[in-house]
Amino acid sequence: MNTVKRTEKNKIKRAHLYYKYTGFYNFVGQSLKKAIVPIIFAVVALVLLDQFVVDFSDLFTYITQNYAPINILLVFLASESLLGLVPPEIFIAWSDKMPQPILYLSLLAAISYLGGIISYFIGKWIFTIPKVYAYMEGKMKKHLKHIQKWGGFLIVVGALLPIPYSMTSMAAGTINYSFRKYLLFGLLRFVRFYLYAVAIFSLV
Repeated sequence: MNTVKRTEKNKIKRAHLYYKYTGFYNFVGQSLKKAIVPIIFAVVALVLLDQFVVDFSDLFTYITQNYAPINILLVFLASESLLGLVPPEIFIAWSDKMPQPILYLSLLAAISYLGGIISYFIGKWIFTIPKVYAYMEGKMKKHLKHIQKWGGFLIVVGALLPIPYSMTSMAAGTINYSFRKYLLFGLLRFVRFYLYAVAIFSLV
């Protein structure tokens, strides 16, 4: 029993040292620093806009009354599959104005998860086309290097933090990262949506 515990502790220690020396913790710290400022700015801007320019509650109510939910969900799927073109927070705010906010929030989280899977397979497809791969390799050079070093941990970070999850998913597909592990780590995408909803629902 003690031998098993020591083995587990050694594994954790070795993993900690590996992530420390390869710069994983520094990468996460830098990502958080880069993300915190835009998030704070966006929240302050939203509050000011809501107070003095446009009533977001009325805006999202108007959207829910004039656009079919399926159309908005399809736009979100396209965004989450293609490099995260539209911030998920906008759609989270929209879900709060729907008749069943938690249901639509859960649909958004599931669609984001599905969008990541589509991005993963886009990455695998890119690998089969030399010219496209050469072009995208240049665009995703940093993500490819990071996911080769850190694998699942980078997927966890991409799922939870406001960094391009679609780009991370594409990189995972490009290097043929284990699809089963990718699906498992990607489930944390649901956690991100529910946590963000707690803050956003109180603002809109």
